[in-house]
Amino acid sequence: MNPATRLTLTQFLIEERRRFPLAAGDFNSLILNVALVCKRIARHVAAGELGGLMGSAAAVNIQGEDQKKLDVASNELFLEGNNWGGYLAGMVSEEMEDPYQIPDSYARGPYLLLFDPLDGSSNIDINVSIGSIFSVLRAPEPDRPVTVDDFLQPGVNQVAAGYALYGPATMFVLTVGSGVHGFTLCPQLGEFMLTHHDLKVPADTQEFAINASNSRFWDDPVRRYVDECLAGKTGARGKDFNMRWIASMVADAHRILMRGGVYLYPRDNKDPAKAGRLRLLYEANSIGFIIEQAGGRASCGARPVMTVKPAALHQRVGLVFGSRNEVELIERYHHHPLDRRSSDPLFHERSLFRATESRA
Repeated sequence: MNPATRLTLTQFLIEERRRFPLAAGDFNSLILNVALVCKRIARHVAAGELGGLMGSAAAVNIQGEDQKKLDVASNELFLEGNNWGGYLAGMVSEEMEDPYQIPDSYARGPYLLLFDPLDGSSNIDINVSIGSIFSVLRAPEPDRPVTVDDFLQPGVNQVAAGYALYGPATMFVLTVGSGVHGFTLCPQLGEFMLTHHDLKVPADTQEFAINASNSRFWDDPVRRYVDECLAGKTGARGKDFNMRWIASMVADAHRILMRGGVYLYPRDNKDPAKAGRLRLLYEANSIGFIIEQAGGRASCGARPVMTVKPAALHQRVGLVFGSRNEVELIERYHHHPLDRRSSDPLFHERSLFRATESRA
């Protein structure tokens, strides 16, 4: 189809707004400005080493993670691109310890923006797909400076979430609570064009994604699930599975959105002080909203991730998402652990991943 005959992101948002005649234009402006920031980041990513933003920034963020130059630049682009429009009360980023206050010289608005400016930073210097993740909440009191508590809302309160994928093509995937839609950046027009309408995650799959190097730290329900997948047709599942792992959650989520699968980054015992690896507010909730709007399921293992009431701005959580039937099976394994005295051979000494005592 000719790109000129497709809906642009702007046209799509106008059509969505017509369903809410009393809505102001603040929300559309917010989404369009986020999309513009993602276009700017995409240009930096595409430039690679030529752009001068590869390599370490010689700094550590609030998460204790080494920052890349592109992490820092992307974070600044998000702040500069969204602080002036009058539609935000404040922002939260993976790269900043405290909420960002809208400067007094600009008007405040009714929304909060939460974002991971560049997901998959370990892949920056090797030219593997990376992305940006964002979430939108309503501000409890837009007319005052924001506090940490304003952002501590469960994921079910989100009014929008999305991500940009910087791969062979740049894509902008969005949900505003009425399904999930994908837009591809047209190089000729410089516009995001609607290319994937009403995306759906298949309920069943034969693919899973997990960092197998952490297997010795997994809890029993996760080990049980992975062992059964690896046992293939001769095991309890009666079918073969393929394992995929990109080390960029956006890229893994996009693959699952396109063709199904299940992604596991569970809480484990590698660092008992941490409740998981991924951040609840601007990673897990955002992806969870997208996946569930596409008919999939997102869980922290024992319950839906979007029902978790946040207790801290950078709270971590275990995350499992993707094809509904697989995620629900993993949840059942958490609710009904296998008796270690069971005769199930998967958990004997010759299991694919030898069971170890949980230190949780």
